[in-house]
Amino acid sequence: MRSETGRFIGKPENSTNRNQIPPAHCCFDSNKHAGDGHPKESSPFINSSAASDMEKSQQYDGKSMALFEEEIDTSPMVSSLLSSLANYSNLPTGSKEHEEAENNEEGSRPSKKPLGTLMGVYLPCIQNIFGVILFLRMTWMVGIGGVFGSFIIVFMCCSTTMLTAISMSAIATNGVVPAGGSYYMISRSLGPEFGGAVGICFYLGTTFAGAMYILGCIEILLIYIVPQAIALLNNMRVYGTIVLSFMAIVVFVGVKYVNKLALVFLACVILSILAVYAGIIMTALDYFTNLYNETITTKMWRSFCDSDSLNATCDEYFINNNVTEMQGIPGVASGILAENLFGNYLEKGMIVEKRGISSNVDPEIPTTNANRYVLADITSFFTLLVGIYFPSVTGIMAGSNRSGDLRDAQKSIPIGTIAAITTTSTVYMSCVILFGACIEGVVLRDKFGEGVNGNLVIGTLAWPSPWVIVFGSFFSTCGAGLQSLTGAPRLLQAISRDGIIPFLRVFGHGKANGEPTWALLLTASICEIGIIIASLDSVAPILSMFFLMCYMFVNLACALQTLLRTPNWRPRFKFYHWALSFLGMSLCLSLMFICSWYYAIVAMGIATCIYKYIEFCGAEKEWGDGIRGISLSAARFALMRLEEGPPHTKNWRPQILVLVSMDAEQNVEQPRLLSLTNQLKAGKGLTIVGTAVQGTFLDSYSEAQRADQVSCFPLKDTQVKGFSQVVVSSNMRDGTSHLIQVGGLGGLKHNTVMVSWPQNWKQPECYQQFRNFIETVRETTIASLALLVPKNISSYPSNGERFTEGHIDVWWIVHDGGMLMLLPFLLRQHKVWRKCKIRIFTVAQMDDNSIQMKKDLITFLYHLRIDAAVEVVEMLDSDISAYTYEKTLVMEQRSQILKQMHLTKNEMEREIQSITDFSRGSIRRKNPPTLQPQRSTEEGTSLHLKSCFSFSSCELNFSGFRNQTDVRRMHTAMRLNEVITKKSKEAKLVLLNMPGPPKNRVGDENYMEFLEVLTEGLNRVLLVRGGGREVITIYS
Repeated sequence: MRSETGRFIGKPENSTNRNQIPPAHCCFDSNKHAGDGHPKESSPFINSSAASDMEKSQQYDGKSMALFEEEIDTSPMVSSLLSSLANYSNLPTGSKEHEEAENNEEGSRPSKKPLGTLMGVYLPCIQNIFGVILFLRMTWMVGIGGVFGSFIIVFMCCSTTMLTAISMSAIATNGVVPAGGSYYMISRSLGPEFGGAVGICFYLGTTFAGAMYILGCIEILLIYIVPQAIALLNNMRVYGTIVLSFMAIVVFVGVKYVNKLALVFLACVILSILAVYAGIIMTALDYFTNLYNETITTKMWRSFCDSDSLNATCDEYFINNNVTEMQGIPGVASGILAENLFGNYLEKGMIVEKRGISSNVDPEIPTTNANRYVLADITSFFTLLVGIYFPSVTGIMAGSNRSGDLRDAQKSIPIGTIAAITTTSTVYMSCVILFGACIEGVVLRDKFGEGVNGNLVIGTLAWPSPWVIVFGSFFSTCGAGLQSLTGAPRLLQAISRDGIIPFLRVFGHGKANGEPTWALLLTASICEIGIIIASLDSVAPILSMFFLMCYMFVNLACALQTLLRTPNWRPRFKFYHWALSFLGMSLCLSLMFICSWYYAIVAMGIATCIYKYIEFCGAEKEWGDGIRGISLSAARFALMRLEEGPPHTKNWRPQILVLVSMDAEQNVEQPRLLSLTNQLKAGKGLTIVGTAVQGTFLDSYSEAQRADQVSCFPLKDTQVKGFSQVVVSSNMRDGTSHLIQVGGLGGLKHNTVMVSWPQNWKQPECYQQFRNFIETVRETTIASLALLVPKNISSYPSNGERFTEGHIDVWWIVHDGGMLMLLPFLLRQHKVWRKCKIRIFTVAQMDDNSIQMKKDLITFLYHLRIDAAVEVVEMLDSDISAYTYEKTLVMEQRSQILKQMHLTKNEMEREIQSITDFSRGSIRRKNPPTLQPQRSTEEGTSLHLKSCFSFSSCELNFSGFRNQTDVRRMHTAMRLNEVITKKSKEAKLVLLNMPGPPKNRVGDENYMEFLEVLTEGLNRVLLVRGGGREVITIYS
């Protein structure tokens, strides 16, 4: 079975290979057209390396399609499409084709589909629905549950299958359904996870159905056909294993023998049912010739006493009660229906008695001659009857499983399936009423016919002979068992070939003609488990669970597709409604727990385990299923709700836009950024990995697509659950700005930006890089976004590393809305940082009470429920050192040199002259000096820099600084760095407030120098800027 439906792609013989076009744009359903930026590689009609323009134009002579010749490489002509549709076949070789392949060596092409509604759907469904329960347990169910209770059971089960058939018809007529039947419909409607789980359950149900049919076959053989067979301790298990082995060999040798015998088995079923109806008619006629029952005491006396004399020792029960021999089948006109109307449930070991007549039983006296009494073999109750009966209405998928062999599947499946269910339901309901009206209640409750000389109870009703029913039911159970052993391995093979459950892939292989040998072996092994149970009444509820679960998900699939109103949901079968599907789904779920609540829980547990296993293994199948559709609808609904307002502080979580860059080979340059993002994902927020591609959209679209695919790989490697976003822009600065502006959707937008620190910003070739960095800082500030800047990102731990000890130090200088408190808490939720302790440092100035500050901070952290050590660092005002002045001067001169390298010639000369004048302590002239050659200017600047690196030559200029603010900032940065280095030198991570950028762009270089000085000597530093709102609260 193929894992996807075929694609209708017109591909003429002369089409060339188009390897350079991305795969997503090669198919007809890819929605790509010419003019989208992709170069036209080849075309089946016009693209030929040897074809000249004249030849190309000749190809279109008479076609009048030259207007669309640019589209042909991605969109086929309608004529080609229709031709491929006419010859379309994506069906695997079925059993009928296997048979032809064995008989005809030239039969490589699959034959046409000759089967119509009657032979292809109706009769196979009839054969699969009528089965062992009708012949072996139907009369007993009527006797135990009564006509009224049995009719409710039959009506409820038949209604369930009818509603399921309506849903199945809608799904089956919504496009081509290849062989695979219900599994294909569920998996393509609900996705690979649900499809795999329900497919396995359906497979197990079909397998246990085979075990049930084999047990029924053995029961008929040992009780009714050859009752004098060799008595073995485990005769059901032994004979069942022998029959199972024989059937498995028949299926292995060739399916053609099973198919040839199918009509024979079907004829046996129909003849048996007709014989029952004929017998019912005959009982109505016999009643008028024999109105009175005859009591024969002499034979009864011999049965219960040890001699014919009056002083013989008799059975105690026989002495105390009026034991009477009566007519077992009084007939339709006898009025026995009123007596059988209500149920008569029995405990295990109770004697089967006539309803309404009280018996005198002494519990202290053991019953002798127990073989003369009919005893209840199990304790019966209503829910048990439901579980035993439901398998008799399964088999409605037989038509859809043969969809590959039907002439018109979309017409035959609904008509044939619904007609078959109507027919079988009518037979079942009429049998419930007629059995209650014809057969004495005591006989009905006799499960194995012990009171009618060991005959099958339903057989005593048949005409002309009970052996018609006995042999008919025997052959029908054999046929049903063979059908189960034929269908179950093919279902497992279809699931295995889809590849959604990795450990089952070995069962997708088989013989050369496709026969599933390994799957047959596994099926026979599982079937043996049912044989070992050796009880038809115990196996029936097990397979009821699996079939009910399958039917439930068929109804769910139809309801889901109907409510979602997906454009592709256009079934030809119109008589469906989502309410009917939900009703059918509810009935299935109810019947599961009615039959057996513990079996229902086990079946659901198996399905859940398979679902989670497929989800864990990552079944990358896109089948356009309804679960994806409902996810889309739910996402749209949630996004619309999120638009109502900003999130409350308690709901705030970091939703991070990670700005990454690509190298020349389009690999992510800073993969540790994504590792850090994953370690911050304890908040379960959104993650967007954004990158910019330089160029125009038309020319760089394919490059952007490759970058998008490449950025997805680190997401998977670092286990970050997020999205990638690539924009194409004329320059990287604008691209980054676009990502910050348009990233996310609606209320699901990023509130935090993470960007790596530009390591080589001091180098002249990296001038634009650090300018882009500072602009990013400014834009996040304007947009009220939080900013995370990890420095030395290459030294950060990967997800596989573990810190066994250490500290996460937080330097809380200014209040940023609580980001500095929240981030270490989130980091410690990850296994990398779990063993690290949090330390929070704050700075006290001269006027602050450091003792009170510490107490207040401890109280604040207690209310925040954050466990951390607290320390207050006192930074007293001190004089600005000469070294600070010198460092500031060098910084400003370096900044000026970096700036002048990116100015025009005139601007550069003016800036250099300004620097020279300033260093001499002179007042800057209003008019620029006379322009000098560029070489001499650079030499002068160089000499000036060299002179200022000497402390003695520069200290005279301390009072002449143009900007004393830079001196104070440098002093603060150096003092803070000195304290931070002293306290947090060995810390695993240092988080501190990131100062804001200068308001004007003149001091951008100085800003970078301040941050460099502030973090100097620290290994891992995370600079944090809040977004202007509170992100943590003390309230619940």
